[in-house]
Amino acid sequence: MDILMLNDAEVRRLLDPEALLDQLSEGFRAQSSGLVDAPKRIGVSVPNTGLLLAMPAYQQSREVTVKLVTLFHENKRLGLPVHQALICLFSPETGTPLSFMDGTYITALRTAGAAALSTRLLARTDARVLAIIGAGVQGHAHLLMLPHARPFSEIRLASRHFAHAEQLATIDARAHAVEVAEEAVRGADVVCLCTNATEPVISLDWLAPGMHITSVGYAPPGGELDRRVIAEARLFVETRQAFEPPPAGCAELAGLDSSLGTELGEVLLGLGQGRQSTDELTVYKAMGHACEDMAAANLVYHRAKQEGVGRSVAL
Repeated sequence: MDILMLNDAEVRRLLDPEALLDQLSEGFRAQSSGLVDAPKRIGVSVPNTGLLLAMPAYQQSREVTVKLVTLFHENKRLGLPVHQALICLFSPETGTPLSFMDGTYITALRTAGAAALSTRLLARTDARVLAIIGAGVQGHAHLLMLPHARPFSEIRLASRHFAHAEQLATIDARAHAVEVAEEAVRGADVVCLCTNATEPVISLDWLAPGMHITSVGYAPPGGELDRRVIAEARLFVETRQAFEPPPAGCAELAGLDSSLGTELGEVLLGLGQGRQSTDELTVYKAMGHACEDMAAANLVYHRAKQEGVGRSVAL
C-alpha cells in the first residue's frame, strides 16, 4: 500500500486561490443539490484544554475525504497553531488509502476562500473598502483570498494586539492597521470577522446599509457574531447544518429557525436569491463544512500527482 505524503510547504505550493474558489463553487453546488454525503461533524473534548473534530465527506468523481482537526486555544502560548489538521484521501473504488496531507493550511485557506466566495456572490459590485477583524491565521488567509472577490482599494486591519495588525499589513500595499475594530468597520463595504472571540466583536450601530459581513470564528458556547446583527440582515450559510448545536453547527445560530438561512450553493444554482438591493445588509456565517475540505484536498492531490510533488510511502 503506497500512500502519497504531502507536507505543509507542498500543500501551500499546490493550493492555487483561483482554482480553489472554482472548486469551492462546485462543491457548494453539489452540497445544495444533495450530491454530497457528509454526516454531521462529531468531536471529542479534552476538558479545559481543547477538542478534536472528525469531518468525512464523499461526492461522486472525488476521492473519499476525511479531516481530523484539533482546536487548542492555549497553543498560542506554546508557539503552536490553534488549529492543526490532517486530511486523508481514500479510493472511492476500493477504499484504499491514497494520500495523507497536512490539513492546517487547507483549513485556513478554504475557510477564507468560502468567505471570499460569499463576498463575490453577495457584496455590492462597487465594494472597495475591506475591514478584517483579527490578525491571526484567518486574518492572514482572508487578506490573501478576499482580493480575489472584489478589487479593494483600501484594506483596514484590526486586532486585539495592534502590533499584529501592523505586521499583517506589511504583506499588502493596500492594507493598514487601525487601533480599534470600530475604526475599521465604520464606512467599510465588506467586514470579515476572523477571531476566536467568545463574545461579539462588532456592534450593530457600527454597520451601514449595503454592507456584507462574514464570520468564520468558532468558539462555542459563545462566538464573535452578535445575534442582533443576524436579526437585521439576510443570512447565508454553507449548509443548514449550521443551525445545529456545536460541534455540528455554529453557537451563534443554534436554536434559530433554519429557514432564515440561504445556502451559498442555492445562490450559485439560482435556487435562492442573493443580494436584493444595494441597501441590504448581508451576513455569511461559516460553520466549516467537510465539502470544502474535500474540494481543496482533491485539488491538491491531483495537482501533486500531475506535477510529481510529494513522496510515496509504503505502509
